[in-house]
Amino acid sequence: MLVDSPPEQRAESVSAPPTRRAIRAVGLVVSVLILLAVVLASIAIGAKQLSLGEVWHGLFESSGTYGDVVVGDRISRTVLGLLAGAALGLAGAVLQALTRNPLADPGLLGINAGASAAVVTAITFFGITSLSVYVWFAFLGAAAVGAMVWFLGGSRGATPVRLALAGTAISAALYGYLQAVMIMDSAALNRMRFWTVGSLTSATDSTIKQVLPFLVAGMVLALALARPLNAMEMGDDTAKALGANLNRTRVLAMLAATVLCGAATAACGPIVFVGLMVPHVVRSFTGPDLRWILPYAAVLSPVLLLGADIIGRIVARPSELQVGIVTAILGGPVFIFLVRRRRTAQL
Repeated sequence: MLVDSPPEQRAESVSAPPTRRAIRAVGLVVSVLILLAVVLASIAIGAKQLSLGEVWHGLFESSGTYGDVVVGDRISRTVLGLLAGAALGLAGAVLQALTRNPLADPGLLGINAGASAAVVTAITFFGITSLSVYVWFAFLGAAAVGAMVWFLGGSRGATPVRLALAGTAISAALYGYLQAVMIMDSAALNRMRFWTVGSLTSATDSTIKQVLPFLVAGMVLALALARPLNAMEMGDDTAKALGANLNRTRVLAMLAATVLCGAATAACGPIVFVGLMVPHVVRSFTGPDLRWILPYAAVLSPVLLLGADIIGRIVARPSELQVGIVTAILGGPVFIFLVRRRRTAQL
């Protein structure tokens, strides 16, 4: 007697032949190896030039020398870049699926603006200058804006268009508030100027420990949403027919994106284009299946972020160019190219 395979297995066999799945798997392994190489480069290369011997000594035989201290700082910076990059990539992929807009990024729903506004408020009106304190303001600001977008977007009746419009409106209002506060308070402007462009220079073990639980929880939740988000990308009616709970999926997707982007922004400041570029590029060779897009985005987004950070250390020696500036410089032309290609494809 022949036993028919389950529908899910039949769909997988139709949508992704074994050879294609094998290619995707090999590509993911190669991506991990590329990430490992970039991580090692991030530890070895910096504004302060160290020999390979000093780097090796700082990694495995630390004795408190100048080189050891520099390597220790680079390790913290690299770990934070690894976590923040993965978080931004996953948040971008989730939001692109949620809004059905392949050019969406974490800033679309106002999460970056919420975190930035909360930090400016903490510095200007409460006199808080410690990163370990205002990181919580940033996270709470991101969470508050995420909740506002959800309710303004219609709550249980939320649609991708409503969510995007609500996020855009809130972002515009909050960025107006940011500019007004920083113009009126020059001291706040001086304290905020590095944080607002996005930077990994303030990475410490304490900062990583504070945001790590949120980042891990957000990553696990985002990866778990791959199947229901796949169903939603085929349209609400089709998703319902496949058994997806639309409201629950949207709530959890908003929660995952808010936690990931909020924690990353709290630790590094608002870093643009990472959550836009990587998921969009990944989709071009993985196809629309989020079960592959999300892992690839989690691996390749840190490659972009750490690579940009390395470039920023080299081009302005002995000073540094903040990573947020480098990603913006790289992301602008890429974004224009993506928009033009998308427009050409639609013609």
